[in-house]
Amino acid sequence: MSSQVNEIHIFPVHGEAGQDLRNTVVEPEGLAGDRRKKAAVQVVAAEDVRPDTRANLVVSLDSADLAASIGKVLRVGAVELEVTGAPSNCPGVYAAVRRPGDLQVGDQVEVVDRVD
Repeated sequence: MSSQVNEIHIFPVHGEAGQDLRNTVVEPEGLAGDRRKKAAVQVVAAEDVRPDTRANLVVSLDSADLAASIGKVLRVGAVELEVTGAPSNCPGVYAAVRRPGDLQVGDQVEVVDRVD
């Protein structure tokens, strides 16, 4: 079963509602227009989305597989995200941008071993 990007969100202003996007540019520091925070990108499995979820990417990857991706790389379309850890009080994983680029809803998501 292939996984894909279901939703893209940015949160430009702390404490305010986010913006839903169909496509975006992922820069070295994170998604264009997103305010900088603990990690460049937060990714959450669709099954873990709650009303207060503030993740940048919602993916159809199973939550156990997403959690197991810590230390690996997520290829999301042409973008590569290095999964660095898990938030302490919300679902999903944090990731650093390894290869910037464009991404859009529907792009395929693949977990691969990290190769330096």
